[in-house]
Amino acid sequence: MEVTRTFDLLERYSQLFVKPDVLAGKKDGEWIKYSSNDYIEYAMNFACGLLSLGFCKGDKIVTVSSNRPEWNFVDMGMALVGVIHVPVYPTIGPEEYRYILNHCDAQTIILSDKLLLNKIKPVLSDVPSINKVYTFNQIEGELNWIEIVELGKSKRNEFQSRVNALAASITPDDVVTLIYTSGTTGTPKGVMLTHLNLVSNFIATSKVQPLNHSHKVLSFLPLCHVYERMMNYHFQYLGISIYYAENMGTIPQNLKEIKADGFNSVPRLLEKIFDKLVTAGKDLSGIKKTIFFWAMNLALNYRLSGRSWWYNMQHRLADRLIYSKWRDALGGEVKIIVSGGSALQPRLARLFWAAGMKVMEGYGLTETAPVIAVSHAEYPNLKFGTVGPILDGVQVSFDDDGEILVKGPNVMKGYYKDPTSTALVIDQEGWFHTGDVGVLEDGKFLKITDRKKEMFKLSAGKYIAPQGIENKFKESIFIEQIMVIGENEKFASALISPNFNQLHFWASKHKIHFRDNEELVNHPDVMKRYSIEVEKVNKNLGAHENIKRFRLVCEEWSPQTGELSPTLKLKRNVIMRKYNDIVEEIYGRGKGGEGRSAGKGFMNLNLNFNLKKIKENIEHLVDNRPRNDDRHHNRP
Repeated sequence: MEVTRTFDLLERYSQLFVKPDVLAGKKDGEWIKYSSNDYIEYAMNFACGLLSLGFCKGDKIVTVSSNRPEWNFVDMGMALVGVIHVPVYPTIGPEEYRYILNHCDAQTIILSDKLLLNKIKPVLSDVPSINKVYTFNQIEGELNWIEIVELGKSKRNEFQSRVNALAASITPDDVVTLIYTSGTTGTPKGVMLTHLNLVSNFIATSKVQPLNHSHKVLSFLPLCHVYERMMNYHFQYLGISIYYAENMGTIPQNLKEIKADGFNSVPRLLEKIFDKLVTAGKDLSGIKKTIFFWAMNLALNYRLSGRSWWYNMQHRLADRLIYSKWRDALGGEVKIIVSGGSALQPRLARLFWAAGMKVMEGYGLTETAPVIAVSHAEYPNLKFGTVGPILDGVQVSFDDDGEILVKGPNVMKGYYKDPTSTALVIDQEGWFHTGDVGVLEDGKFLKITDRKKEMFKLSAGKYIAPQGIENKFKESIFIEQIMVIGENEKFASALISPNFNQLHFWASKHKIHFRDNEELVNHPDVMKRYSIEVEKVNKNLGAHENIKRFRLVCEEWSPQTGELSPTLKLKRNVIMRKYNDIVEEIYGRGKGGEGRSAGKGFMNLNLNFNLKKIKENIEHLVDNRPRNDDRHHNRP
């Protein structure tokens, strides 16, 4: 059947993918699975319930929730009757909630749990349009979403025909969702996405997805973000079973429990996995340690084609001894990892590909629903260091300054209540201006080189593109985040937020004693160690791009503490204000001190990969033989 609206996925399930676990979530330690029929019934009953309560096409409902099957039931129920879904991050602050809730004119809000209820309820007194609050979890004294389902179920005979009529009236060009941008600068904008925007994207991406209806994926990136939202539909379109992780700290455990064939990720998570592997290797000794890092260096030099017979022979041995253990740490069955949200370091792509886990890197924006280009899972349709070929149906052009322009069915309808801002990004010819600068390599592969708005000029007139430089520095295991500065200054400098886990390990090894992170980052030996990291990168930069001075900050940057957006992008203005004294000191205009201590961020994940077990396995690697199930791994 043809899918033209998001809710057409329900009929596709009934025709093609009748299975017991299209969606699953964990409750009280057990996986609760929902069949394709369960999904359809919950969505239809919720839709009938909305009509019973008086909702009309064009009304809006806000959800603030962790990933769970129920999110899909209400999402599809809304879509069936033309109610616009406004999903919002659980991690933003009161002011952003206040702005978004008032701006979108929502009548109802659905919250996942008591923690979010307590966080958001004080804000609601300033939002007159919200008249009802529902929760997914059962909370005493609060309305529960299941009440809408039960109401709809009881009045199904009365409202079923109206639901069907409304669904039939909905066109691909109708708005299905408002997604508010995370806003690294200024107030968030409500991106109006239509059924066509999302459907065209998940159908086009499905053509390059090697997984099928026999596979399972683990979902943990926020469904309120367009990346995970579209991929959620993408998996449903292909009949892939979606299991939702309990929380960010249970990802490794959940991957093992369900034996996931794939997952969506952001580069920082893959960097964390890499860091954990390096730590496991460092804990080894003798021949085991030598073999471990031989295999890792082999992986970091992996090539998609033209590998010599000697390399291939070594690779087979490394796979038997080491890479199979890495796969086991991620459940043993992972074949595909989709990476998005920010640039992926080529070395990480090489490592995961070498280990038999193919990384498909994509690029896009909320305004493009989101994918513009994506690497395929088979050579020659991918190239390390790029985001792959342009997606089918999407047109890409480049402005005179290198800015990427996009046209196609995936481009948003506009910003809600903001025609002025819409006109600034969508020109009269219909081209959307991404704000990203890029090139097309080999006439085929899109490569992002920087953010147009983030480029700045030194006082000598030389331009600095900070993002590319920052990505090079973040290849260091010692650096969690970095921001390059120097607009209108004589030279470029940097503020560095260390990888404190690695730094603490290094300090312990070198018998460096410290009371807290503030004392640690100011220790002379620590500064010397980071100077080595800086000089290592400087050697591969242009003379004007060299980082002449840097300062370590004593805090981890996160969305909660304000330095990063919910999608982990630097909020440069916030960081500059926070560390103004340090910046002034760097450029000789004053004396500054460190900022106050900060907590861990949203994506500073507790990746408990059972390193002890990995170590034990590796210590016996010389005697190990491949297990029977190893043959099922898709090795490049």
